[in-house]
Order: sequence, then structure tokens, then C-alpha cells
Amino acid sequence: MKSTQKEFLKIISDYQGIIHKVNLIYFRSENDRQDNFQEVVYQLWRSYPSLKDKDRIASWIYAVAINTSISTIRKDSRLVFFDTIYETEHAETDNNIEHEINYQDLLSALQKLNEIDRSIMLLYMEDYSYDDIAQIMGISTSNVGVKIHRIKNQLKNLLKD
Repeated sequence: MKSTQKEFLKIISDYQGIIHKVNLIYFRSENDRQDNFQEVVYQLWRSYPSLKDKDRIASWIYAVAINTSISTIRKDSRLVFFDTIYETEHAETDNNIEHEINYQDLLSALQKLNEIDRSIMLLYMEDYSYDDIAQIMGISTSNVGVKIHRIKNQLKNLLKD
């Protein structure tokens, strides 16, 4: 196996969690998440030779995963969003049940946002700086701040319902 392929496979292995997070935000069904995971990996492989800054791999993966997800949603109108949300398995304690409900409520609220706002909040929740978010999303840093403030208010309203 060529060294380029080995490097790429190592990157995918190390950073696949990012792709799964993006998929969880954009797709409710497991099949759609799996399909999109494959498409993201394919797009990453296609753009890997042009990756210049190997120190910003996570940002590159976020950018490709977000853009691929948005493109998939826009071009594939047959994707159906189900009312049920994928549930992870937790121990049956009161604390975990409350945490699971809050997590599901937040996930459901995030999925009601438009694609760009979902992406911005995902990056924000991952502790990316406003500058990094701006670079990944292709908007100004000040616009990121305004959008995050508005999205937080929108999420508060969605979580009240």
C-alpha cells in the first residue's frame, strides 16, 4: 500500500468521530448516516492531495463533512427525516435518563435549524474559535458572532416548546 493511502487511512481512523458528529446533526436514519459517511470519506480522498496545512486536519474534515452533508440534503430530496431520533444506550439511572432526554431535545432542536446554522453550532459546540468557524464556513468572524447569538436564541425558543 502506498504511503499516501496509509496516511489517509490513519487520518480517517483518527478523525472519524468528526464525520459521525456531523452525520448525527444532519441525518436521523442510520442508513442515511452510513451513506453520507461513505460519501464524506470519498470527498476527503478526492481532496486529500490538495490538503496544504496538515496541522489543520480536523478543520479540513469538518469543512468537507459539512459541505458534503449539505450537498447531499439539497440534491437528494428523497431523504426523509423521521420523527424518531437515534437513541444511544445508557444505564437506566435517573441522571442518565434526564441527560438522554436533554440530549435528544437538543439534537431535535438542532435538526430544525437550517443547514448553515446547524454547521455553525456544531463547530461552536466543538469549541472552535470564531476565526476557525469563519474560515471553515466561508463567512466573516463578526458574522459568526452575530449568527451564534441569534442561533442560541432560536434554540432557546425551540427547547421551550
